Parts: sequence; structure tokens; C-alpha cells
Amino acid sequence: MNEILFFSSFLVFISFVLMLDLGVFTKSNHTVSFKESILMTSVWVTLAIAFFIFLKTNGNIIHGVDTISTIQEKINLYQHPIQISGLTVDDAIKLYNHNLSLEFITGYLIEYSLSVDNIFVIILIFIAFNVKSIFYKRVLFWGIIGAVIMRFLFIFISSALIQQFAWILYIFGGLLIFTGVKMFLNRNHDEKIDPQNHKIVKLLSKYFLVFPRYVKHYFLVRKNKKLYITPLFIVLIVIEFTDLIFAVDSVPAIFSITKDPYIVFFSNIFAILGLRSLFFLVINVVDLFHYLKIGLSVLLTFIGLKMIFHHWLSMIGFTTAHSLYIILGILTVSIIASVIFPKKTVEIIP
Repeated sequence: MNEILFFSSFLVFISFVLMLDLGVFTKSNHTVSFKESILMTSVWVTLAIAFFIFLKTNGNIIHGVDTISTIQEKINLYQHPIQISGLTVDDAIKLYNHNLSLEFITGYLIEYSLSVDNIFVIILIFIAFNVKSIFYKRVLFWGIIGAVIMRFLFIFISSALIQQFAWILYIFGGLLIFTGVKMFLNRNHDEKIDPQNHKIVKLLSKYFLVFPRYVKHYFLVRKNKKLYITPLFIVLIVIEFTDLIFAVDSVPAIFSITKDPYIVFFSNIFAILGLRSLFFLVINVVDLFHYLKIGLSVLLTFIGLKMIFHHWLSMIGFTTAHSLYIILGILTVSIIASVIFPKKTVEIIP
């Protein structure tokens, strides 16, 4: 009952924030400046940090645990890497909350980092479909709402499967290692998107009437009593499909940190909510951090290995904090390397 109440309250809060964004901050279509993107990113990161502090002080209310037995039950169910034997109730709650907050912030950091690779693909989609920059905000806003719904289904279905079939973690781990190695090998390849031959475009064209040109910011238009989808709607669906593909990597990655589906969902949602502002930030500095792709490939490989060897790691005392330090280290090194060794530009002499 506590979980349902808290989860419902969380969804109400997220809906309020999204509606506020839609009604106040997205009234007009315009190109988002670098300064505005920094401000937007700061707001979403601050909200995530505030939720981290909330979990650290009151995380136990999510599952309504307030006794040693109920805390131990959740530790066993979600395989939290902590021991509370011999502790008082207050100390056990503090340790439990501390671990929950670390799992959340680590999962958030993973999802937020992997979102950068997602953003690269979204940029390519916008360019391939010749979308005007003033419509980026609108497409991304509705894309995020769709992503929230899909992540909800994906996370809780995955959690139920993991509870029933623990061996799924090994499949997830292998998938992440494969993705990490593939990302490293293809790091210098120029990705291209062919809008005419894209599978989603062909599918939508087969079952819906497609208007031949963009009509301002509209997704649907009615002409001669017939309802048409616009190219902007097709772009939205392509982005949703892309996010679904990326969720196959990012969601299992967070399950390597915590098996608690609520923490996985919270960390995912805060990262997704900040995706739009991060998009406008990344699009302005995309060429500055050219080693980040390598960092993300190493990150995915590490998480995959951690997922496969989680039993052995727990036996040697590998905790959530250790995962957080390693992930921070990987990202920091890739960013610093990009600054110290800037990307070489080819000078064309006429």
C-alpha cells in the first residue's frame, strides 16, 4: 500500500512538472540558446539531487519499512549489498536509506550518461528529416512523455522477470558487453539515417495518410475531411522507436546497480526528464568531448561484466559506492582526455 501511494504521488508530481513545462516554458516555438540549455539542465539536475537527498533521509517510506524484519525482507528481495544484523532500528534505517540514495544517484548517472549517445542519434534524425530547430523542443517534449510510459512498462516487466528468472541478468550482462564493444569499434564511423527507407517511415506510410510537407508545429492536419499525419509526427515516432532501442541497453545497466524496480524507475525518469535540456546542451558542445564515446563503451562493458559476476563481486564486498566511484572515474577520464587532447581539425587550403 505504501509503495502504491508513494508511486502515485511521484507520478502526480512528475505530471505537474511536465504540465508546468508545457504550459509555461514551452508556450512558443523557438531555438533554444546555449544559455537557456544550461539553465534548463541545472533545474533538472537540481531536482534529481533533491530526490537523492530525500531518499537519503526518508527513503524507507517508499516501501513502508520501519522494522528490522521488514528492512531485511526488502534487502533479501532486491539483493541490496548491505548488512543490518546487530544494528538498532534507527541505524538500520539510516544504512538502508543511504544505500537506496546511492543506488538512485548511480543509476541516474548511468542513464544520464548513456542519454548522450541517444542524443547523437536524435540529432542525426532531426538533420535527416530537415526539422527546423524551432520545433526541436516540441518534438522532444512529447517524445519524453512517450519514453516515460515505455520505460514504466519495460522496467516493471523486466523486474518481474528477474525475480522469477535470475539467469536473465546474465543475458542482460552479455548484451551490454556486446553493445559496449560494438560502440568502441564503431566510434569513428559516421552514422547516417535514410528517411526514405527507414522502417518506421515505411510502416507509417503503409497504414496512414501522410501529408507531403511540414505544417508548422502540427503532428496531425485535416484536409478535405481526411486526417493526415505530418512529417513531424513521423519524426516523433522515429525518436520514440530510437528511445525504445536505447532502453534495451540503459534499463538493464541500472538493474546491475539495483534490483529495486522503483529505484530503477525513479533514476530513469529523472534522467529522461532532463534529456531535452541535455540535448540542447550537447548539440552546442558535441565536438568538445570526442572521447566520451569511448568512455561510454567502457562504461557499458564494465556494467555488463558487473552484471555477469555480481555474485562473486558481492562475496568480496563490492558495494554500490564502488560502482559509483568507477563510473564517475570512467566519465571523468573521458571528459578530461577530450579537453587535454582536443579533436584535430583539418584545415582546407584553397
